[in-house]
Amino acid sequence: MRRKDPVPVSANESTEHNRRDFLYIATAMTGVVGAGAVVWPFIDQMRPDASTLALATVEVDVSAIEPGMSVTAKWRGKPIFIRNRTDAEIEEAKSVSVDQLPDQLARNENLGADAPASDLERSAGEGKENWIVMIGSCTHLGCVPLGQAGDFGGWFCPCHGSHYDTAGRIRSGPAPENLHIPNYEFISDTVIRIG
Repeated sequence: MRRKDPVPVSANESTEHNRRDFLYIATAMTGVVGAGAVVWPFIDQMRPDASTLALATVEVDVSAIEPGMSVTAKWRGKPIFIRNRTDAEIEEAKSVSVDQLPDQLARNENLGADAPASDLERSAGEGKENWIVMIGSCTHLGCVPLGQAGDFGGWFCPCHGSHYDTAGRIRSGPAPENLHIPNYEFISDTVIRIG
């Protein structure tokens, strides 16, 4: 048996093959760009609008809040509890050992995730221990607790019976965590910026 020699490919056939590859790639790329043009409006509409971005931070003047008083601000659609605690409330919170707490983490965005739930780590810090700023949503199901209520004189969620102390730490009830503390700072002696 004789072997057949391979048939040589002409220059036209080689060029035709390259043109076909180019057409396939060009068609695919046109399809990708077209699909992107169709999908982009749907992706773009998911961005937050200007009014939402404006609420990314809020400044609260606390100069009129006397010891023992609280105010509720609104930030990103959530209630924010700001309380100027009395000396008695601070001492009561300091007297509780972290080991006795159901949730032993501070839940303070201004500190590390493993910060203990001591009164100082829950407050605005040294020199401003009287101030406490918290997101006012019960960590059980998101209800808004009542201030200066409950078994520990802090906050009480009447919906399911969660009791928080004067540092916003869960003490009894179904809530699994302390009230969360948002990222905030004092930008002057009387103004707090949240966010």
